[in-house]
Amino acid sequence: MKTVAQTAASAIAGLLFFGALLFGPAGTFDYWQAWVFIAVFLVTTLVPSSWLAVHDPAALRRRMKAGPTAETRPVQRFAMTGTVAVSVAVAVLSALDHRFGWSHVPVAVVVVGNLAVLGGLGVAELVVIQNRYAAATVTVEAGQPVVSTGLYGVVRHPMYAGAMVMMAGMPLALGSYWGLLPMLAGVPILVVRILDEEKLLVAELPGYGDYRQTVRFRLIPRLW
Repeated sequence: MKTVAQTAASAIAGLLFFGALLFGPAGTFDYWQAWVFIAVFLVTTLVPSSWLAVHDPAALRRRMKAGPTAETRPVQRFAMTGTVAVSVAVAVLSALDHRFGWSHVPVAVVVVGNLAVLGGLGVAELVVIQNRYAAATVTVEAGQPVVSTGLYGVVRHPMYAGAMVMMAGMPLALGSYWGLLPMLAGVPILVVRILDEEKLLVAELPGYGDYRQTVRFRLIPRLW
């Protein structure tokens, strides 16, 4: 019951967070792209979270423990702070773009952006179902196994791959091309996070070294 209440509270907090970031800089509530994006984001996160709340509350708790202060490694605190800053910059710049009309994004591109948000978030949420130890923080728990099936058989960090797709779709869903610019800063931050996480996993998760030899690519198949 407590986990369900936390899930509901998290949804409300997310609604208020995006509302402030988008409608404030936009200077209006007449911003249909923002309303659609928020709806897609909330539905895509709430449905899997509700399922986990019933079937695997422990996995959901791991997923909800997030943010720079939840990280124990200095590199990860830096990476998460940078990730939050990039996300805020994407939202605010996209909203300012809407306010001042810098971009002219066709409805079809907005739809594609929302599909990317839906797909990327869906992948990130599916990862938690396939690997109940997948958390929003970088850590290794006692008895944690190496998962090498499902999405983990494609790339070693499918949650980050999904998040990357979602972030690329976000500014397009919000009707902005300029909002894509902050994404450039997010790429090296994600690389730093992954490399530091793999250093921890090799040292503390038995079998991860062998898994790296089997699944060669970290984030993008046949590229990296």
